[in-house]
Amino acid sequence: MMKPTSLYLASFVVICGFFVTMVSGFTVAPLATWTPSAPKTKFTTFPRTVKRMSNDNGDSTGEEEAKRLQSKAEELREQIRKMEDDLGDTRPRNYDIPPPVQTAVEELDDTMSLRNKRILVVGANGRLGSMVCRYLLRNHPEVKEVVAAVHYVGENSSTSRGYGRLSYEVGAEDGVGNIGAAWSPEDRTATFQFSDEMRDYNLQNLRLVEVELLDPVQCMTITEGVDSIIWCATDFNGNRPRAISGLNVAFLFRAIADPTKGRVEVEGLRNILGALKQNKQDYKWQGVTGSTQDQGQSASKSKGGPIEFVHVSTTPEAYQDFETPFGTFNGLKREGDQIVKNEFPSLTHTILQFGKFEDNFVEESLDVTYTDPETDTVDDPLEKSRRKINRRDAARAAGDALTNEDLVGKTVQVWTQLR
Repeated sequence: MMKPTSLYLASFVVICGFFVTMVSGFTVAPLATWTPSAPKTKFTTFPRTVKRMSNDNGDSTGEEEAKRLQSKAEELREQIRKMEDDLGDTRPRNYDIPPPVQTAVEELDDTMSLRNKRILVVGANGRLGSMVCRYLLRNHPEVKEVVAAVHYVGENSSTSRGYGRLSYEVGAEDGVGNIGAAWSPEDRTATFQFSDEMRDYNLQNLRLVEVELLDPVQCMTITEGVDSIIWCATDFNGNRPRAISGLNVAFLFRAIADPTKGRVEVEGLRNILGALKQNKQDYKWQGVTGSTQDQGQSASKSKGGPIEFVHVSTTPEAYQDFETPFGTFNGLKREGDQIVKNEFPSLTHTILQFGKFEDNFVEESLDVTYTDPETDTVDDPLEKSRRKINRRDAARAAGDALTNEDLVGKTVQVWTQLR
């Protein structure tokens, strides 16, 4: 008779086999006979016949999917081969610097232009410098900005007269003003409004800066982002130093207190040229390394850009020579010309040696004559000294020189009339 424990165990094995068959889809053969006479419970191997449940459409569907994937992979390989053929042997690297992108305006601009340029006028509080500012603003509205640099000596100095002259020349005083009665508390006010006639003055393009030209740091500051400079600054009124001709206490004090500080015609000129050169080099380097600068404009040399430095000077015969503690008048002028010509070859320049300025007896709006001193056929110094020019025509010549291709790298004598 079978023991109860053995019976339970056998029943459990049969149930498990049936359950596996139902779940996995396999058919299990009958269990082998159990021998009760064995001293211990012993199970023989369960022989089983395995039947794989298959789907008639499964194999064909899998083969079609495999073929589709193989075809897709081959298409991708073909696209990669085509891309490699298009690239050729060269391969761009992530550390290669891409060339600068040129805009359509730059590509089409083949002529010298002041469009979107920033022009610095040094000596803008002088008679000629203020007229240059006026000419640029009214005749070149395409200019991005005219920066008027006025000489700064100190607080409460006579520099204020320069502001008045510049203000008058550019037309800032042409508006409509109203001053109320001084005895009426309600009307004791003063008002000033721009008039319609000032619309073409383009005063929105004018910016005023103060500078001590003998300070290199200040020169670096005012030349940031500048495309071109017109140099009208001078220590002289005619051929005499301003400290003497005008009894200018501020200029005289500077000359006495610090006589070794320098001269505007030489050290001041060299400071401005060096600052312009350095700022342009910095801008180019920042452009290469991807840094940004105001730039608003391009401070680097480009096709269609203006001459970078216009130096206003005088002819050797325009004025009689005058001796100063720092050198003679003509000696200082010629030294400044040589600085522009020889010490800063990376800057495009032109040197305008004007005849004697004469505003009373020489009419304005005359044709300007440009004479090359090396090929001048007139040898008589007295005859050359008769060459005169009105300051307004001189201002026009200085402004037009920025975009005159014939003046690049040239030194010319400029005049309008013989008197």
